[in-house]
Amino acid sequence: MKFSMIFEAQLADPTPARERQVIHDCVEQAVHAEEMGFDRIWAVEHHSLSQYAHMSASEIFLTWVAARTSRIRIGHGVVTMPFGYQHPVRVAERAAMLDVLSGGRVDIGAGRGATQQEMSMYGVSPEDTYPQVEEALRIFGSAWREEQFEWHGSIDIGPGAVLPRPVQHPHPPLFMACSKHDTLKLAAELGLGALVMGFAGADDVREMRKVYDEAIAARSGERFVTDRPNDHLSALCPTVVLDDGAAAYRIGTRGQRFFAEAIAHWYGNGPAPTGRFADEDHVAALARRREQLVARLHEANIPARPVDTGTYNAQHAYGTAQDAIGYVEQLREIGVDEVMCLIQMGTVPQEVCMETIRQWGETVIPHFRALGERA
Repeated sequence: MKFSMIFEAQLADPTPARERQVIHDCVEQAVHAEEMGFDRIWAVEHHSLSQYAHMSASEIFLTWVAARTSRIRIGHGVVTMPFGYQHPVRVAERAAMLDVLSGGRVDIGAGRGATQQEMSMYGVSPEDTYPQVEEALRIFGSAWREEQFEWHGSIDIGPGAVLPRPVQHPHPPLFMACSKHDTLKLAAELGLGALVMGFAGADDVREMRKVYDEAIAARSGERFVTDRPNDHLSALCPTVVLDDGAAAYRIGTRGQRFFAEAIAHWYGNGPAPTGRFADEDHVAALARRREQLVARLHEANIPARPVDTGTYNAQHAYGTAQDAIGYVEQLREIGVDEVMCLIQMGTVPQEVCMETIRQWGETVIPHFRALGERA
């Protein structure tokens, strides 16, 4: 089982100075993650989602991290791939250049960038997002391995060379962001690794693992975007770990409360998050928000799914290192290939992020490494 971290560059109270600081803080966390034995970092790509994600140019962030590290893998989690955001050849060129400079450490995840805010910034149409993501992935599957590449689909490309060529042959591993069962099935059919949102908890991750595995077993291979399928499932794991478990739980659930409100704002037209809460019972506040959402869905005769309510579940790897081990043990039993730690949430202080990384590196990760050695 692998261990990684994902960065949104969240910011509860944005100013230009705080924004600059949080991005440098994320770099510091990523470098510390390598020192503490993590296998990979992921960086999102979002546009114009104030507070929720200030990571708009993840290829530059990841290059900066790659220059300060030597071993840890560098993951795009994800690139927004509809053509309005960026031309597929440009994504292929940038990713290959980073693969060369990092010595073959790059992973590429694909995403739709389907918030109304983001699509309006780039003139992207919702109905184009799924087909264009798939087409971009098919372009990558060919562009990096052909000396003279051309493509004739919804866009025409070439002929010409896509340079440089990546170090990893024939190309870096490909992934897809998966928050719903339909996207998990699609990822399996296309031969892509799955980056799974795990806010709803271990039971939901178990169900998503089952859906992914069944889709892998049933696929014919006809829809593969490359002849190198990737069946790796990475599950999100929100976490804050301190010697004082109660403080970690309070800080972690507060960060998650901000995260949930930011998602509700940009994905569900909720009020903008503030990060300033009148009460400190964040678990109860999350439960109230979940009940309110479920009630609205029921009024509209819409079933409440884990993908809709998951961000309000507070049962994660918050507490002491032993609490984190207990939660990760559930993920190991489910059979996840990678635990993707979400530590940098908008209200979590930098010193707490750094201490959480240390505790994982000194206690949690070695526990599971030892299990793997004995297996």
